[in-house]
Amino acid sequence: MFQDPTNLAAMAEVLSRSADYRVLRRLVPRQPCPSPVGCETRTAILLDTETTGLDHARDEIIELGMVKFDYSADGRIICVRDTFSAFNEPSAPISAEVTALTGITDEMVAGQRFDDAAVTAFAESGVIMIAHNSDFDRRFVERYWPVFEHKAWGCSMSEIDWRKHGFAGAQLGYLLNGAGYFHQAHRAVDDCHALLEVLAFELPTIGSPALALLLETARKPTMRVWAEQTAFELKDSLKRRGYRWNDGSDGRPKSWFIDVDETALEDEIAFLRTQIYMQDIEPTVQRLTAFTRFSGRI
Repeated sequence: MFQDPTNLAAMAEVLSRSADYRVLRRLVPRQPCPSPVGCETRTAILLDTETTGLDHARDEIIELGMVKFDYSADGRIICVRDTFSAFNEPSAPISAEVTALTGITDEMVAGQRFDDAAVTAFAESGVIMIAHNSDFDRRFVERYWPVFEHKAWGCSMSEIDWRKHGFAGAQLGYLLNGAGYFHQAHRAVDDCHALLEVLAFELPTIGSPALALLLETARKPTMRVWAEQTAFELKDSLKRRGYRWNDGSDGRPKSWFIDVDETALEDEIAFLRTQIYMQDIEPTVQRLTAFTRFSGRI
């Protein structure tokens, strides 16, 4: 039966005004367009990868998606400038587990190769790269393309406390639903389009888009504190405190570590001295910025 789109839109609008209903709209990707004349903007790039596994030193990227967009000084998204999407055939067949997770088959990537010059040219104009797990994506793309090593990075998953702002969690699907959309796409670039709408969503708790909060967080330096050579029985105390374990396979210390704000550094060192080491130690501390954070080299 034919449905008048105008009537459907009107029905959705009525339902959205009621506290008894929530309306989700199908995500329609924004089309590229130039920034308005006289509008001062900066350029950011959303990035997503699909890979053959989790090991950034050995596994391979099989798909790269990027969306380039302009934003204003107050963190409002102005327009999409361009998109990038490409497959890459890995050196070995894609496992059944990866195909089940990503939807990517050997047939889809057969004969495909990344155009390194095209990737570099696309990424060069971005002042910040944003991924929904930059700790994962940055390490992979740095191995393939040096252009990403010298960029500022932000992580939309870890650098916004989504639960604090009323969301059920940090999974992209939850966030997209919370912003009023759904999508059923499987490509990396489609997830970038989804993330764009999540970042454009105005958080009612602060009256600003999520992108503004992400940029504010990304600009702040953080301090990485390493709790090296701690007793095994103290692992639960460290985990409760928010420490994460690094197994040493990436060249970094085999140790627990935590990233804290500069203002919290003294308290963190005091915690280690009084609760973990029981002596006046000086733990290894690294200062991280948007340019070094999430890099596999730090």
